[in-house]
Amino acid sequence: MPGIDECLLEAMRLPGARGAALVDWTSGLALGAVGEFPGGDHEAAAAEAAEVARLTAEQRAFAPDGYDRPGGHDGPGGAGGPEGGVADPPVEDLIISNRDSYHVLRFVPTSFDSSVFLHVWLARPDGNLALARIRLGEMAGRLVLG
Repeated sequence: MPGIDECLLEAMRLPGARGAALVDWTSGLALGAVGEFPGGDHEAAAAEAAEVARLTAEQRAFAPDGYDRPGGHDGPGGAGGPEGGVADPPVEDLIISNRDSYHVLRFVPTSFDSSVFLHVWLARPDGNLALARIRLGEMAGRLVLG
C-alpha cells in the first residue's frame, strides 16, 4: 500500500500531469506535493483548491441520496459511513477545466474524517480525464495515511 510520496509520483505518470498534491481541505495545507503548480506556489494552489473542495463537500446538493453528513445520525454508522469503517466523503471527485488545463480533485476515504483529496493538474492537450479519474480512484483506495 503506497504512502503519500509514492502516490504522488504515480499521479505524475498520468498523461499530461504537471503537478500533484495531497491536500487537507479543512486547513488548506498540502500534505505532499510534486511537480509544477499554477502560479508557481504549491501552498497557494493547495489553499485555493481546498476552498473549492470544502465548498463542494459541505453542500447537501452534491451529496448522494441518503448521505448523512459527518456528525449526523441519520445513516448507518451516523458519520457518513459504516460503523467502525471508512468514512466516505460525499463527493468522489471534481473536475475543473480551463483553456489550457484540467484540475482533478479526488476525495480520499480515510479511517478518520475524510478531509483530504488528491489534486492533479493536467495539461489539456495531453491530459486524459477518463484515465485520470480511474487511476486517481485506484490511488485513493490504496493510499495509506497515518
